[in-house]
Amino acid sequence: MDYMLMFYETQDDFDRRSSRDHSQPYWAGWMSYVQSMHASGLVKSGAGLQPPATATTLRSSGGKRHVQDGPFADTKEQLAGFFVIDVPDLDTALAWASRAPCAATGGVEVRPVLPPPAAA
Repeated sequence: MDYMLMFYETQDDFDRRSSRDHSQPYWAGWMSYVQSMHASGLVKSGAGLQPPATATTLRSSGGKRHVQDGPFADTKEQLAGFFVIDVPDLDTALAWASRAPCAATGGVEVRPVLPPPAAA
């Protein structure tokens, strides 16, 4: 079954990405995790994302587009990246999610992926 792991990080986590003093340990943790995910053979797709300030959110209402710079949600954690993995069950997906570096500071949302619609 396919699950999406969505990695949420705090602003401090995002700041560590580019900090001269903290970027090496930050990226080392993620590289170790990413390498182990790929070595397991369960990764179908995935990517890290640019910081939330680079986002643009679009909403449509009454036939008009409403565009806002940055993420729409006002939360303490922001989406930082994702993997789609093929694992036998939710427990396995949760086990991989718990190993993510951001599990201790932000969070990891685990959600089943909808199967493709059946051909008509």
